[in-house]
Amino acid sequence: MADTPRRSVLRDHPSVLWFMALLGVFTLAVSILAEGFGLGVISTSLVKVLGMTLCLCLLAVAMDVVWGYCGILSLGHFAFFGLGGYAIGMWLMYARTEILVRESLAAGTIPPTEAEVAEATAAQIFGVVGSSELPAIWSFAHSLPAQLALVVLVPGLLALVFGWLAFRSRVTGVYLSILTQAMTLALALHLFQNDSGLRGNNGLSGLQNIPGALDVPQSVIAMWFFWASALALGLGYLAFAWVVSGKFGSVIRAIRDNEARVRFLGYNVEGYKLFVFTLTAVIAGIAGALYYPQAGIINPAQVAPIASIYLAVWVAIGGRGRLYGAVIGAAVVSLLSSWFTGGGAPNIDLGFYRIVWTDWWQVILGLGFVLVTLFFPRGIGGLFDWLVRKQ
Repeated sequence: MADTPRRSVLRDHPSVLWFMALLGVFTLAVSILAEGFGLGVISTSLVKVLGMTLCLCLLAVAMDVVWGYCGILSLGHFAFFGLGGYAIGMWLMYARTEILVRESLAAGTIPPTEAEVAEATAAQIFGVVGSSELPAIWSFAHSLPAQLALVVLVPGLLALVFGWLAFRSRVTGVYLSILTQAMTLALALHLFQNDSGLRGNNGLSGLQNIPGALDVPQSVIAMWFFWASALALGLGYLAFAWVVSGKFGSVIRAIRDNEARVRFLGYNVEGYKLFVFTLTAVIAGIAGALYYPQAGIINPAQVAPIASIYLAVWVAIGGRGRLYGAVIGAAVVSLLSSWFTGGGAPNIDLGFYRIVWTDWWQVILGLGFVLVTLFFPRGIGGLFDWLVRKQ
């Protein structure tokens, strides 16, 4: 009798139970030590950094599935991440601004009409780009359920259309990577324009202020998002572990290793690739929707192609083809980046030269990528595998 999906997942990925246990312990420890509900040892800003790191780990796991398991080096998954952030950011900014506008207009002698509130809200949001009208893409910004649906639909539909066009044309290898990067660049350039409907270079700001919870301390809101990020990472890890297990996982790994042979055996290679590409794009959008309310702002620079290249570096450093390797790579690089660029690392004065880590961090990251590629091609996760075999 064939193994059940659950047994297959645990057999193929014994790290799942370890990962879930460690994630649970980490979440509990942060909850106990944080300012929101715990002892106050961990600051609210650090809780937000940790929550954002969990979101980046989920994004990295999605990238690992599409690249490490299916062999599609996508340089556009950070674009899907950003689209999820824009979708939820539109509701956050509109709803918060509408509350402030209603409070301001309520002080007048005559109660405002809904049309006046809508016009004043649009003017408040888009005055920075010289407009006072609400763009068509903001038609559902007042509805949280609609924007939550767009968090999934917009990245998913873009990935579905792009993937269908690319895979049916049998574009593979470096050419596919270039196409995904071109898609990301085109999206970023469009978002930089003031007439994009998303405030151009200004982006969306004030996303940390949750409508309906404006009186709730940021320490508490930070914990809400931290818990949501931990839950999303746990569920996403389980879902992807199931996807890459069993027959389906064997097929996508075979596509990675020898696509022509898999096609010769009668499998619908394009269908498998399209499913993985679209699914990972949707998960990336969900991760972005959790990340940017913790960051507080999103702008087109964060959707630029360089961000997707960084994502590939994280997965490579952690060890592609290992779900936990992607988590390790994203967590290590993200936290080190926050430490080096956020003023945590003290600058070093050599007398003849002053080392400023904010200037040298990208050099360190690039050097680390080169060293890992040359000496540890399986990444940090490969070191764990080696240590386990040595026992």
